Amino acid sequence: MQIHENLSLRQYNTFGIDVKAKLFAEFNSVTQLQEILQYIQHLAPRIPRMVLGGGSNVLFTGNVQALVLKNGISGIELVKEDEQFVYIKVGAGVNWHSFVQHCVQQGWAGVENLSLIPGNAGASPMQNIGAYGVEIKDVFEELEAYHLTDKTVVTFSATDCAFGYRESVFKRKYKDQFVILTVTYRLRKNPIFHTTYGAINEELEKIGVKELSITAISQAVINIRSSKLPDPKQIGNAGSFFKNPSISKEQYDQLKNEFTSLVAYTNPDGTMKLAAGWLIEQCGWKGYRKGDAGCHAKQALVLVNYGAATGKEIYDLSGEIMLSVKAKFGVELEREVNII
Repeated sequence: MQIHENLSLRQYNTFGIDVKAKLFAEFNSVTQLQEILQYIQHLAPRIPRMVLGGGSNVLFTGNVQALVLKNGISGIELVKEDEQFVYIKVGAGVNWHSFVQHCVQQGWAGVENLSLIPGNAGASPMQNIGAYGVEIKDVFEELEAYHLTDKTVVTFSATDCAFGYRESVFKRKYKDQFVILTVTYRLRKNPIFHTTYGAINEELEKIGVKELSITAISQAVINIRSSKLPDPKQIGNAGSFFKNPSISKEQYDQLKNEFTSLVAYTNPDGTMKLAAGWLIEQCGWKGYRKGDAGCHAKQALVLVNYGAATGKEIYDLSGEIMLSVKAKFGVELEREVNII
């Protein structure tokens, strides 16, 4: 067990923001986590605790006056199966894309549309990550999480998680109360293909796919994401910075009359989900740069750090973008990225 003091978190967040953690420790099991917490209880009993996964959905706006716990729990295990499904338990510290590729190679279907999403498996239910017509709630079975106060391991079902659009109980009701340890996914032996969302069909045709498969869909998604989104290893970013906002059908109709090329999708409840990237682009932000903080040249939904931007500079830029979208369209954007 190693406890680091004033450790730079630059390599632990995909924005590449150079802030320091007052205390930092990595754990690879629940036992190790308990040992760290017990030690800290004597060393600094009042210090707040923050769990860090892949650091791909966080923006640090200043030094972190907390014990940062880096989740490194590994392992992918087939725990049971039936005629239709396999149930795969994954350590929260497993890289998400590596897990997806493992599933594709094994012929386990359900997560192929979620290829190349950055981050670790533990964050997938926390955010209810989604892309190209699929969300985690569609393949989620259960998760195990450690309660930091009660010092017990609790099992959560899909109902317990109360999944919403990029939402779960871990983002609000139970924020900072639990450490997710493992997640179990329910994947299909016989795939149901999801190809209607976005440009998947177009990409499948482009790469010459004759027979549909989860391998082909995964590759199409990888190609599309690679063409649109910057690699965090090259340019600091956290993927989509804003959620796609939903508005009433009435408000949509009014906007559509004024902005005929407005991009929207119908939600199950009849409201309309707008493309946040389109709204931002119409406000002139695409490709904008001020110092090292900017809006990506290929995808306006992505804010970037070109090198030495501070978290506050990126946060302030996001605020300016939100104000301009509100002024032009009367639509309020919400940040998807967690602000620390």
